[in-house]
Amino acid sequence: MPALAKGASSAAFRASHAATARAAAAQARPTARRVAGPLDRQVNIPFVENERGITRRQLLIGAVGLGALIAAGAGMEAVSASKEAENAVETLEVAPDAVSSLGSGAFAAIEGDAPLAAAGEYRLPYGTLVWANSDTYAACLLPTEGAAPITQAGVLSLSDGTLQVVLDKPVSPERGFDIYDVRCNEHGMIWVEANCLSGEWRVYQAPLAKGALGQASLADSGDANYDAPFIAAAANRAFWQTAPSPHGTALQDDSLLKSVAFGGSDVREDCRSKGRMATPVYSTGEAVVISPRVDAAGVYHRITLIDAESGSPQDSMTLPVGMKPLEAGYVDGRFTFSFDAGYQDRGGLSSIGTYAPIDRGGASGGSWFCFDRNPTAAPAWIGPYMLVKSTRTVSGVNFADNTYFSLPCPDACDAYGDYLASTGTRSAAVTFTGMPSADASEAHTLVRVWKA
Repeated sequence: MPALAKGASSAAFRASHAATARAAAAQARPTARRVAGPLDRQVNIPFVENERGITRRQLLIGAVGLGALIAAGAGMEAVSASKEAENAVETLEVAPDAVSSLGSGAFAAIEGDAPLAAAGEYRLPYGTLVWANSDTYAACLLPTEGAAPITQAGVLSLSDGTLQVVLDKPVSPERGFDIYDVRCNEHGMIWVEANCLSGEWRVYQAPLAKGALGQASLADSGDANYDAPFIAAAANRAFWQTAPSPHGTALQDDSLLKSVAFGGSDVREDCRSKGRMATPVYSTGEAVVISPRVDAAGVYHRITLIDAESGSPQDSMTLPVGMKPLEAGYVDGRFTFSFDAGYQDRGGLSSIGTYAPIDRGGASGGSWFCFDRNPTAAPAWIGPYMLVKSTRTVSGVNFADNTYFSLPCPDACDAYGDYLASTGTRSAAVTFTGMPSADASEAHTLVRVWKA
């Protein structure tokens, strides 16, 4: 992270940072926009004159005065001296005529109401960010009115909308730390606390029972030589993915996926990658998905499904050389991945969009679907539908009958729509959006729960 400017007052900088972050949290709303890199998800802030974007990671750090965070993949990537022969790496091959898409006309829009029913609508403080990889709870990063703390962590019950603030301030006692990112499920919560002045970060985890958080435990820590980790909650374990900063002294270090049982202390190393992993860790609920580098002469990324309880790989899929996914997941028995840039001469995988095999377990030689819109969120699955964040809405696609639909947008947000908060295969899907108002007391984040 950038250092404090020479000669600047620490107190003045802190006040400036706090004001920036509060403004971001108070106005943040999701939108479909080109994403700078796989380390960040885009959240837009509405302005009167024009529109500027910040990422979730910049929510606390503040783009003004600090600069943007480094995008994933910048700089050199370390690789092992022991290489697989390049032609020995078996990669996914998809022919152009094996891929269908919305743009190709192969799918018909469902007329009338969307086939998902709204099962709940909940109002949260304006600027709240939401993540749901559980059928019971969603994790919430909540803005505050003050400078210390800037954010709080909460647990939202998806059945009745009860919001419980479980962390009203950071666990870290030192000045400058803020709650930076959070995930949870019915078993526990994992969160990151970061210090924007020093670049230090800490990963904490705690068990969760009926919405009440247990004793917090420090799981890992690092400094500015390592990016603040991506995190996930799966089964009874907390997961985090670390990577060396491209501009730090640890550039040649491996990227790691680590985990620990909620409430436990024995940290397990689940995967080591020579070079940066391509995508954030993705929770399916009972497993996680990562995209480590293959130890080979070329740059290959192997999308890998890892069982949460055992830490053992369950499935994998290697993309062609040079192809770097923005997101990777696993829904309804199949891998998904997305590209935010096109590739030439790569057969059916040449376009921007989100890809998934139409048949479960499908890979090379099977039929594929491309949701040919610029990706801004990893997909989820509910009932017979794959849900994907479209340009302005969340859309569902049914591979069985080649139909698709869009969830209706709330009033006054047609220009940017809902953001998809869910991952994995779920019994209910969660979306959220910022609802601005001329009356500040009426502004809120609208969370909606959908069931098939």
